[in-house]
Amino acid sequence: MAKDLSIALLLGFYGELLTQKQREFLEYYYYEDLSLSEIAQNEGITRQGVRDAIKRAESALREMESRLALAQRFEDMKRGLENIMANAAQIHEQNLRCGLSREINEAAAQISATAERLILHN
Repeated sequence: MAKDLSIALLLGFYGELLTQKQREFLEYYYYEDLSLSEIAQNEGITRQGVRDAIKRAESALREMESRLALAQRFEDMKRGLENIMANAAQIHEQNLRCGLSREINEAAAQISATAERLILHN
């Protein structure tokens, strides 16, 4: 079974909405990198039982994302904030080359700091 690493992102957004066992199995599989056999042995069930539980949980996470799109919005916002930071850096560089306005430098620095803070808090 190939790991879909986007599931790890979805687990961060929607994991609390899964059953405890589904969440635990996904955490073992994606976060702790345990094999299906290792999880089965630790939980006292069959490898197939673990596989089925993981598949159902993955399906539930994808369904939640298709309805709510929280992870997609997060990724879009993150890209937007990174773009804002890049543009603020360009403004700062252009300002250094063309006249050095203190107000422009301060505004560019504030924009960058705010965008960086928002990225780190998400």
